[in-house]
Amino acid sequence: MTDHLQVQQQKLELPPGFRFHPTDEEIIKFYVVPKVLDEAFVAAAIEDVNLNKYEPWELPEKAKMGEKEWYFYCRKDRKYPTGIRTNQAKNAGYWKATGKDKEIFHPPLTLIGMKKTLVFYKGRAPRGEKTNWIMHEYRLESNKQLTSNPSTATRTVTITNASSKVYNKFIVYSSSHEFLTCH
Repeated sequence: MTDHLQVQQQKLELPPGFRFHPTDEEIIKFYVVPKVLDEAFVAAAIEDVNLNKYEPWELPEKAKMGEKEWYFYCRKDRKYPTGIRTNQAKNAGYWKATGKDKEIFHPPLTLIGMKKTLVFYKGRAPRGEKTNWIMHEYRLESNKQLTSNPSTATRTVTITNASSKVYNKFIVYSSSHEFLTCH
């Protein structure tokens, strides 16, 4: 309860009509890249949250701002210490990748990132029940373009966006140039 109270006190007060609604390209350029280059980077509209500690419907109360959309920086836990698979299993269910990754370009033709869509299923795989919770995972095409620092070249940054419109939507942004699976 104390954590929730602290989050509520830290909520951003914005004038009526203001909406934080960045494009895919803006999120990569202005929120993921700066966080990759500097872990201490803070975005006023984005809270740091451990995505693996909460069910999707618990995340909105952790947000700094937003009535219908909420954004979070998140760290992704590895399922196995030496593997590339991420631990996306929750108590109530799991995230499952769906469809083909979408390329994100910086005009005119520079590929800067990729976007993966995942759906939350209640229960355990493979018999889980599909829900309306959707997550989009973003990753930079290559961190090596950003810096010569080896630790930065493999750093992963995650941002989650939730929406309570007709469907619930989460967007996860990852700076890792590796393919991240969520099974």
